[in-house]
Amino acid sequence: MNASAVPPGGGLASTAGAAMTSVLKLIGVRLSMAVLELGAARNAVLRVLLLAALAVLAAAFALLSVSAMIVTLAWDALGWRILLMLCLAYLVLAVAMLLKARNIILSGQIGLPMTLAELQKDREALVDAQTETEQSP
Repeated sequence: MNASAVPPGGGLASTAGAAMTSVLKLIGVRLSMAVLELGAARNAVLRVLLLAALAVLAAAFALLSVSAMIVTLAWDALGWRILLMLCLAYLVLAVAMLLKARNIILSGQIGLPMTLAELQKDREALVDAQTETEQSP
């Protein structure tokens, strides 16, 4: 008899080995899917970050120009208080944007939804299979 051949009624050891092989293959498939999804997400994130950085730079120059114009026009009437008003306005804007970013992060929109959904399905299938084997005589 071949040493690597499994007898037809191999028993618990062969069943456990087959189950372990199936689980390892499943993990390999899920890891491959996660790697592909991460690769695509990484490229998209890099493009978005570059465009966002350029947009922020352009907006900063525009904001700087408008702020200088406002200070110049209002200096005679308000003096140093115009600088305080602009500072407070920018502070409120920054806090609002940070709160919005925090809400996006806390809502779970950043992640791997497809991979996580597949892993949840796999977990449920494994739990169901384990329950069935425990209930069988």
